[in-house]
Amino acid sequence: MIVNQNIAGMPSWDKTAATILAVVSEKDSWNRNELKKRVVDEFKLPDEVRNRRYLKNPENTIIENRVGWSLSDLAIGGLIERPKRGIYRITPLGERLRDKFGMDLTISEVHNLPLFQEHQKEVAERRKRKGKISMDNTIDDVEDAADVSEVLADKSDKYNIEVKTALLRQIMNSEPIFFEHLVVRLLSKMGYKGPNGSATVTPASGDDGIDGIINQDPLGTNTVYVQAKRYAKDNRVQRPQIQSFYGAIKGRGAESGVFITTSDFSRSAREYAENFRIVLVDGIELTDLMLEYEVGVQVKSDYKLYEIDNDFFD
Repeated sequence: MIVNQNIAGMPSWDKTAATILAVVSEKDSWNRNELKKRVVDEFKLPDEVRNRRYLKNPENTIIENRVGWSLSDLAIGGLIERPKRGIYRITPLGERLRDKFGMDLTISEVHNLPLFQEHQKEVAERRKRKGKISMDNTIDDVEDAADVSEVLADKSDKYNIEVKTALLRQIMNSEPIFFEHLVVRLLSKMGYKGPNGSATVTPASGDDGIDGIINQDPLGTNTVYVQAKRYAKDNRVQRPQIQSFYGAIKGRGAESGVFITTSDFSRSAREYAENFRIVLVDGIELTDLMLEYEVGVQVKSDYKLYEIDNDFFD
């Protein structure tokens, strides 16, 4: 199966996505690297095109990068799934679209799917919270270091927003107990545990609505109680759940706690929490904090932007 290619010699985005869907159907599941290699082989590219790399980022070939982004789009749209780390397989939705469109599947079809549209809404909300991210300029458009710095910051923010959105999906695919451990680890890394404190996840039974306990000193004189709810995006935490959490921590002689969810909180839940010193962290803020404190992520690149030290020459 040889597919159409664009003028740069690379398969188009549409053909890349369609080929991935055709190849992933060949067996029950694929290792990510094995799948990418199989898809690239399907294109039958000349060596000089297959081995072409970005000048400033030569780690991966351009075609591997394109396949990787198409894999991501197909996963976001729900056409393929990742049952566990690094493993891909086609979904019933993917099979239906494969049968309907074959090699005529387009990225536009994928981007119009409900799951992908939901993803875009979340990205838009993250950008709104972050503030306006301008993507109009490129490095070639700017004239001084201050402008270059701003463009790089904007591009970094845009990329990291995509990472945060994918991170939330990864959390939703994990077990509930994993989420509880993640939350306790994040709060510990944020400094809640203190230098000599302790952080524990409570047993699943008999926790009275308390999922984590962080003692900020060895004697436990200052304790943070945590509840973690791994909810779907459309399942907001309501006021009664906050009331129940407050009752649980008050029963332990405390007055404050941290309630973290992967979804969001209703207005009445937020109003109640404000009156009783309960900190609420929704899914967007959760992943913001995970990147800030590097929990569940790692730094991919760290660029330096230099300017002349005029004091050195004075």
